[in-house]
Amino acid sequence: MRKIDELITKLSFGFSIPGLLLATLFFAFSLTPSLVPRSFLFQGVISGLSFTAGYALGVFGRWFWDYVELPLPGRDAIRIFRIVASGVCSIVAIAFLWQASQWQDDLRSMMGMMPEGAMPSYGIALMTLLVFGVLIQFARLFRRTFQFLSLRLARYISDHVAHAISILAAGMLFWSVIDGVVVSLFLRATNNSYQQLDALIQDDLERPDDPMKTGSEASLIAWSDLGRQGRKFMSSGPTAQALSDFFGEPVPEPVRIYVGLNAANTPEERAELALQELKRVNAFDRSVLLLVTPTGTGWIDPAALDTVEYLHRGDIATVTAQYSYLPSALSLITEGEYGAEMARALFEKVYVYWTNLPSDHRPKLYLHGLSLGALNSDRSFDVYDIIQDPFDGALWSGPPFRSETWRKVTQERDPDSPVWLPRFRDGAVIRFMNQYTGLNDDSTPWGPFRIAYLQYASDPITFFDSHAFFREPEWMQAPRGPDVSPYLRWYPVVTMLQLAADMAVGSTPPGFGHVFAAKHYIDAWLALTEPKGWSEEQLNRLRALFEGR
Repeated sequence: MRKIDELITKLSFGFSIPGLLLATLFFAFSLTPSLVPRSFLFQGVISGLSFTAGYALGVFGRWFWDYVELPLPGRDAIRIFRIVASGVCSIVAIAFLWQASQWQDDLRSMMGMMPEGAMPSYGIALMTLLVFGVLIQFARLFRRTFQFLSLRLARYISDHVAHAISILAAGMLFWSVIDGVVVSLFLRATNNSYQQLDALIQDDLERPDDPMKTGSEASLIAWSDLGRQGRKFMSSGPTAQALSDFFGEPVPEPVRIYVGLNAANTPEERAELALQELKRVNAFDRSVLLLVTPTGTGWIDPAALDTVEYLHRGDIATVTAQYSYLPSALSLITEGEYGAEMARALFEKVYVYWTNLPSDHRPKLYLHGLSLGALNSDRSFDVYDIIQDPFDGALWSGPPFRSETWRKVTQERDPDSPVWLPRFRDGAVIRFMNQYTGLNDDSTPWGPFRIAYLQYASDPITFFDSHAFFREPEWMQAPRGPDVSPYLRWYPVVTMLQLAADMAVGSTPPGFGHVFAAKHYIDAWLALTEPKGWSEEQLNRLRALFEGR
């Protein structure tokens, strides 16, 4: 028994044995499936972070035990505990590592993806140790800094006060270096890179000749000022010819207006430019006006826009304005208010002009946003400002977990509805849908002012929960969403790290996670906007058209 304990001590290489035991359990837990499939590379990163978190908690627990002077069991009891715990933790880690590939392939099969087979166990282990090694060196540098400051201060003040001040000082020093130097340099370099990418004009995208198109010679907005996403947006979408071929009769081309970040200096100026461009191309003469808030880079999901343009037979105008060069995650961190400020300025300009038009001679006004666009679109108006003359509705897909309206409605949902598909006050104003349940599945009539959410239960952007650090998220309880793995289990700390990784690198086919399928947009727009003249046969043709793309 003693020899086994000595072997365990040698194999620990001077690390805390309680820390290593808990780290091994956390490593095993990190191998379980989460919301979206992941590659072995990111599995290794998650496992490394989980291993480090478990080690830190184990070390802290051992320190706290000594700090409060709790009694320790006898030496023989400690030896037995080490041997038994080491054996149990090792067996659990090996068993979970054996099942990891199957768990990921089961999740892929659920989403219609091809299985990838066995994950390289040695690769995951090496990546885990690499991440742990980097983080442990960082922790040791922090400890040396703390000890250096504490020894100097202890000459003049008591040890407890010196320790407290030293921890705060070391924390502030490290945070200032990380946030003020490392993060700032990274964000500055990233912003410059994306800004240069945004300005790059692709050779295959030509400036439009049609004077009614934004970016043309007659337009108020220069082609070069549209930005990369704006030029792609204006060069894509259904043409009048494509629409006419589908419907078998002449159909107008949809109006698209895009204001790039470089088109004007302030959100108010860009919003005014958008309004003048709308008026220039007679957009208010269309039957439907769609106000879209893009994602961080200025991207608009073609699946969302192309489908609604088909459903309204080209008799629709869309306007949007860019507010950032950065991807949504970085934009949310560094420019959190920019998106809401731009969305609010554009909404106010368009809404004020729209309300001054005769009610029987103005287009129906709808809002749309995906992901960060949904969050900022939600922030673009105050319900008290529109209550006397409300716009017609909004479709928000993949709302981030920080969306205030989404959170409030989800929390106050009818008690017999699940968190991943809430029912709110009988669906008279706000409704939810996913890939299996539509917006019209409620028997209650839908009022004239409508808000619709399109969301999938497997979307980590929507269902990330920081409280998963210490408690099980409500959406993991029965009944679960149909696209959530039955093998997903909650583990303290680890589950939150898994969900955070899902948000950052999760990739799924359309119809799962954070990738929304055109066929679900068709059903959402159909219920929300109620375009006329559509038979079930035509709708099936439209679904088949987008399925083939």
